Order: sequence, then structure tokens, then C-alpha cells
Amino acid sequence: MLDADAPALPRRVLVAGLSGAGKTTLARRLAGVLDVPHTEIDALHHGPGWVPRPQFLDDVRALAGSEAWVTEWQYRSARPLLAARADLLVWLDQPYPLVLARLVRRTVRRRVRREVLWNGNVEGPLHHLFTDPEHVVRYQWVHRHKYRRDLVPWARREHPDLPVVRLTGDRDVERWVADLAGLASGAGRGR
Repeated sequence: MLDADAPALPRRVLVAGLSGAGKTTLARRLAGVLDVPHTEIDALHHGPGWVPRPQFLDDVRALAGSEAWVTEWQYRSARPLLAARADLLVWLDQPYPLVLARLVRRTVRRRVRREVLWNGNVEGPLHHLFTDPEHVVRYQWVHRHKYRRDLVPWARREHPDLPVVRLTGDRDVERWVADLAGLASGAGRGR
């Protein structure tokens, strides 16, 4: 579903969705299509040992103040700063079983491969799913209804001029990105 007020070629884009919905993947793709930088907000937030970086909000303010960017819509303290400057909010509202399966696969892959994430961090042991209330899979499960219930009302209340594009499946995503890429390539030819 495309908001009628969405800019044809946005310059500052937020990508929202549950953990595992594909926010970062889509954000990277959009950055390439729009020829703007992508900043992974988790890299700004997580310091060594998963401790939040004290300069996180200063970094978010600097990001929000720049002319063009794509980033993920995460962290309650960062959302208002980013939304105030965003041209578009893209909501990945994928079917929950798909998002859960993607998150579990990603979490297991990262743990087994000991993939280094932000600032030297790696996924914790898999059994932490049962003991850590902040484990990403538990967090996703607990918050799985939040976006459907709160995202659009929040955006309309706090930033009524911020267009929201809701993509409900992979076909929606592919169609929308292809349309955006077509517009961007046409705009590039006209320069």
C-alpha cells in the first residue's frame, strides 16, 4: 500500500518492521537505488559487549541532520529524531511465520559462524533464548503485535506529514523497489 503523499524519490528513508523482517536488507537496497548512504542504526547503538554507546543519540542527531540517508526505524529514543526529518517511512509488514523463520535462521547462522556484528559483538549462546528476556527471538515474539497496533497511529499522531508505505510480502517489496529503481534511473538520465 503506497501512501498517496509519498515522494517519488525520497532522500531520507526509515525502514520499520519486526526483527527479522528484512529492514537492513531493504535499507541497503534502497540506499543503492536512491544513491544515498545507508547507516545501520544497530552499529550506532551497540558498543563492545552489547553496551549501548553513550554517543548514540548524538550520532543519530548527526545522521538525521544530514541531507540524505536510509536507516532502520528502531530504538524508542532515536525514532522521533529520525522521523522528524524523514521523507518516507517504509513498513515491512511481512507474515509473522515468515519473519520468525528468517529471524531464527539468521540467529542460528550468526551464532554457529560466530559472525562478528557491531563493535566486535557476536550472538550469545542459543540457550539464552530461554534465559534472556532481551534475546532477539524472545523480543520479537513479545512485540510481534506492536507494529500493527501502534506504527501507523504513532506516525499519524506524531508526524502527520510523514508518508508511510506498507509492504505486506516479498512481492510487494520487489514491485515497489523495481518501481523506485525505474524512477531513479529515469531521474538519472534527466540530469
